[in-house]
Amino acid sequence: MAKDHYFDISAKLDMMELKNAIVMAQKEIQTRFDFKGVLAEIDMNEKAKTVTLSSSNENKIDALKDILVSKLIKRNIAGKSLDEVKSEGISGGNMKITYRIVDSIDKDEAKEIVKAIKAMKVKVTPSIQGDEVRVSGKKIDDLQEVMREVKKLELKAPLVFGNFK
Repeated sequence: MAKDHYFDISAKLDMMELKNAIVMAQKEIQTRFDFKGVLAEIDMNEKAKTVTLSSSNENKIDALKDILVSKLIKRNIAGKSLDEVKSEGISGGNMKITYRIVDSIDKDEAKEIVKAIKAMKVKVTPSIQGDEVRVSGKKIDDLQEVMREVKKLELKAPLVFGNFK
């Protein structure tokens, strides 16, 4: 009679929504007065899973990032799904910043999640399955409590809770 319930913790990212957010950010950049006649580009490399921002100075780069993050949030994508990889100067005194798209939980973060769940001393069983963490237990209330606690963790990956059964 007592059936196990479970859910998966992952960092899946809807790439179509990400592309849409980038297109919307590019449209806003074209209409903004402070970017007229200035290099201001947002490029996405889907295979390498990177987003590149290019502009004339650091202030413009920050403005580009703010625009992009606001568009991501409007499309229900966490702002921390972009992780800065490198910042470099390019020709003509311009700057370029490359961001990695975070769309999976790495092994260290998965171990940290499992450790935090075990420290709660709730009757659930966390297990790492590739780039997901599955949490199973008899009581739905226990699983919901685990979700609340995991959301409080400071992780790089934006967490998605799915397959709640």
